[in-house]
Amino acid sequence: MFGEYELRTKFIKVWDKKIHLTEETDEIVVYRRDEVRRIIKKADRLKILPSPAVGYGVRLLMVKLNEPIAVPPKDAISGYIEAPIEVDVKVGNLTIDHFLLGKEKYALYGTMDVGVITRYHKSDFYIKEPDSIGVAKIIISNPSKEWKMLDRIVFPIKDSVLFYTSDKAYYPLLIITTKNHTPEVNNTGKPPKEGLTPTREALSLPNFLMRW
Repeated sequence: MFGEYELRTKFIKVWDKKIHLTEETDEIVVYRRDEVRRIIKKADRLKILPSPAVGYGVRLLMVKLNEPIAVPPKDAISGYIEAPIEVDVKVGNLTIDHFLLGKEKYALYGTMDVGVITRYHKSDFYIKEPDSIGVAKIIISNPSKEWKMLDRIVFPIKDSVLFYTSDKAYYPLLIITTKNHTPEVNNTGKPPKEGLTPTREALSLPNFLMRW
């Protein structure tokens, strides 16, 4: 699914999407997906890569936890959440196609007057990595002297690197610190485990304060 492919006649399935490559001549390949059609001159390999779920251009992803997580004072918990992704299809550095996987949902984060629209998703909290196409590993740290509870995770995704294997995509490791009344989220830009391939240069993003 994810990775590089020779530009020759073949069928590629990307979750619920189907990509067809057809060699018209020794130099020309036609790319088809649904109603999308591209004509490619052979010069490089086709790359199918996961992409952050920015949808209509949002910069934040909000994952609502099905069961809130309570963390003791001076303690931490780590686990996984499911997260939506999108797909980039490239030749060289040029994106020739981009599409979503599954249904896209949006929600207002904050108040009506100063809130922002975010990509929205609901997920369980998993101690072990779930068998999902999009995953984020999270560490929730509570350095305070009081119990803290978290019912959602909001983190920056615009310009974020993703990591992948042939059949799964990973957001960078997320560290949520609840030292104050406002949790702080760090998209570290680091892979959640070894053996993953980055989609681009792996850089951290500015920390995000979950004010609401």
